[in-house]
Amino acid sequence: MMSELRFDGKVVLITGGGRGVGRSHALSFAARGAKVVVVDPGVAVDGSGGSAGPAADVVAEIKAAGGEAVASVENVTDEAGVARMIQAALDAFGRLDVVVNNAGINGPELFENHTAEQFRRMCEVNYIGTVLVSHAAWKHFITSAGGRIINTASEGPLGIHEMMTAYGGPKGGVIGHTLALAAEAPKYNIAVNGFSPRIATRMSSPEVMSHVYSRPVEAFANMTNVFPPELATPAVIYLAHETCTLNGAILCCGGGQVLRMAIMQNEGFSKPDMTPEDIAANIDSVMDMSVAKNVGVGLGAPAH
Repeated sequence: MMSELRFDGKVVLITGGGRGVGRSHALSFAARGAKVVVVDPGVAVDGSGGSAGPAADVVAEIKAAGGEAVASVENVTDEAGVARMIQAALDAFGRLDVVVNNAGINGPELFENHTAEQFRRMCEVNYIGTVLVSHAAWKHFITSAGGRIINTASEGPLGIHEMMTAYGGPKGGVIGHTLALAAEAPKYNIAVNGFSPRIATRMSSPEVMSHVYSRPVEAFANMTNVFPPELATPAVIYLAHETCTLNGAILCCGGGQVLRMAIMQNEGFSKPDMTPEDIAANIDSVMDMSVAKNVGVGLGAPAH
């Protein structure tokens, strides 16, 4: 039987760590020996408001269980605040080994009902926030012994749900950011991977799901039992561990299942001086993904 994946002596920073799956990550890392920086400004699902309570509460839970943690209420959209959260890890624990970009907001709505401001806000938090935290951590990792970045992606960009245009677009950006950054990571002894959770939290509550699918709230009442955050966290723990050899991978996890998400390419159809009619005549070959291959860096991570 494989020994427990431990993080003794390691420092992990988790954005959005005060509630939902971020809280689950924080508690699990701490239980496995990590020192945790819980970053959470305590905002509402749409990004409004703020409170120091969520981050402080998780830190208190960790300390009550005998672990070590500090809270940060910085916002991932604020570049100076991002620098402060990284510095908080160094000031408290003298190092930083893992960053989990978990912070995110949601607001499902039909495309025609969204406002430009909602699109901008979703991009600022879900995409730009991930980039800013990754960038700040990257600068630290390239001058230390390397590190690991886990970016929270989503199945939202895949077009399997309605009302995901404002959310799915930036999350698609997170997928692109993850894969592109992974190509640069090995030379600095860094691994960059993605994580797509299948969970029932306030961002996917029965009320939210009722709105998305136009079905009664009661139809989604059992989601919290089937998809608790605790069943998604194992993928993040694995990706963060020094024995994980993945780089440029995206794991989807929840409800007792883990699977891989990937961008694939097939051989398609080739012909010199191709015409639109050639494409029309061979569209079955163009669309056939039965022998498609992964697009990416080869999933080889540096040894830590």
